[in-house]
Amino acid sequence: MLICCMLFISEARNRAALDLIERAARIDPESVIVNKFEDRVYNRIRFTIVSYVVVDSTGSPIYSPLHQTVLAIVEAAYGAINLELHSGAHPRLGVVDDIAFHPLAEASLDEAAWLAKAVAADIGSRFQVPVFLYAAAHPTGRAPDTIRRELGYYRPNFMGSQWAGWNIPEILPENPDHGPNHVSRTRGVTLIGARSWVTLYNIPIMCTDVSTARRIARMVSARGGGLPTVQSLALFHGDDSAEIACMLLEPNRIGPDRVQAQVEMLAAQEGLDVEKGYFTDLSPEMIVQKYMNLISARRD
Repeated sequence: MLICCMLFISEARNRAALDLIERAARIDPESVIVNKFEDRVYNRIRFTIVSYVVVDSTGSPIYSPLHQTVLAIVEAAYGAINLELHSGAHPRLGVVDDIAFHPLAEASLDEAAWLAKAVAADIGSRFQVPVFLYAAAHPTGRAPDTIRRELGYYRPNFMGSQWAGWNIPEILPENPDHGPNHVSRTRGVTLIGARSWVTLYNIPIMCTDVSTARRIARMVSARGGGLPTVQSLALFHGDDSAEIACMLLEPNRIGPDRVQAQVEMLAAQEGLDVEKGYFTDLSPEMIVQKYMNLISARRD
């Protein structure tokens, strides 16, 4: 029974900080980094880490190496990154911006949620950082975009398309699930959740107009009346291009090919060229296979 942790950190330009964080991620050989995705324009990195979960005789989860591995990464990130000095083209609420747990192989969503809640409690108490739970880790199953919208996540505060420093009130409008309701400007807020697999797929478009890119993203998303189970966000990615960053909540229902076609159609109506999109992570099957190969190689 395997659990995958996607851990998003607000840094991709400071190599010394990234090396320190990655060393922390490799302390326990039973937690394996199977992938990482860095983007210097967004100034953001995502580590994809996998390990097992142990259950007791009643089937209740009692241990996973991921627990302490994630805490070690978080501690390293807080020691190496100051959110007040951070800027990038991707929205964020904290140094450790999002931690998502996904069940793999024979693990269940309940086991992923158990781990998410245990990690959240420790981060809130140990590092005094506000933590908001989402999806299966929260009693109501609330969506992460709901929390983000309430906290101003989607509002750039620099040059119309950038996020710089800390840009929401230091006293939160609602109490977090763990940690204080006041925010350290250097660390920010963390979201932690557990959910079934989602696919992250980014589509580059040749566009320099903020309102046009945002209009396309809105018309692609379910929220804007577009494709069901698709969330999308327009982000600038260099001087002459943007990306429609898509989260496919049910990739077996609405897959990347359909999203690609929809973006191409909408962009054509605006006279814009579109490039082929790309995945920012491996598939669940590839992640499990890579984990097994890496574990086997270590044992040999």
